[in-house]
Amino acid sequence: MPKSSSTDEFTLPDSLSKAKPKVGLILGSGLGPFVDRVKCDAPVGYADIGGLPMSKVPGHSGTLHCGKLGGVEVAVAKGRVHCYEGWTAKEASSLVRLFHQMGVKVIVLTNAAGIVNANFKPGKWMLLSDHINFTGLSPLTGSSTFIDQSEVYSKPLRCLFREMAQELGLPLPAEGVYAWMNGPEYETPAEVKMLRSLGADAVGMSTVPEAIQARALGMEIVAMSCLTNYGAGLSGIPLSHDEVMEVGAKASSQLVDLLEKCVPQMV
Repeated sequence: MPKSSSTDEFTLPDSLSKAKPKVGLILGSGLGPFVDRVKCDAPVGYADIGGLPMSKVPGHSGTLHCGKLGGVEVAVAKGRVHCYEGWTAKEASSLVRLFHQMGVKVIVLTNAAGIVNANFKPGKWMLLSDHINFTGLSPLTGSSTFIDQSEVYSKPLRCLFREMAQELGLPLPAEGVYAWMNGPEYETPAEVKMLRSLGADAVGMSTVPEAIQARALGMEIVAMSCLTNYGAGLSGIPLSHDEVMEVGAKASSQLVDLLEKCVPQMV
């Protein structure tokens, strides 16, 4: 029988009842192969977790993997839902609340993003130093609690990731600002120019509602964008989701190496 309490938002199957993850990770498009390096039991489908929405987007299979990475208990969400699918911002941040219910205190968010700052290159990773919300949406809508957003992304964790990336010789460029656009269409060349003029370095269709929700729950956050392609107008090449998936899959091994170094020091 599923185990839950009257105060729990999500109903967990028996296989998750004893999981005590300290770190939660949410994987973006094409980054699913990361779970192959996590020592875990059989994955649990989102359909088996009561109250959790499911995505139909390619690259977001919808499975939760609980196990160990670098000796630390982790929960890894393979796939997420997006507002462009018709979900609300609160529904799009459901995984964060699930992790919080399971006891997670530190969360790692990853995504696939388009490049706005032409100094960055495809196939590399960008640490998020801040974000810009261009959607006008928030998972906190309906609440009267005002949440400070001065430092959403933890400075100590960003420092740790930079140091470990340098030790590993990984291509981690400077930190950058992530712009959240609703999608599902990609941005126009004019929109990419606008985003850059307003201080964005990369653009994507996720992560921000999760970060806002995690901040409201008092969780420590670090986020990384896999820079999969140039934004419209920067390369002259038409954008495609297949390209995003391919580049993300190639970069996932770099992410695993980095996280195996960082996770044991995050708790």
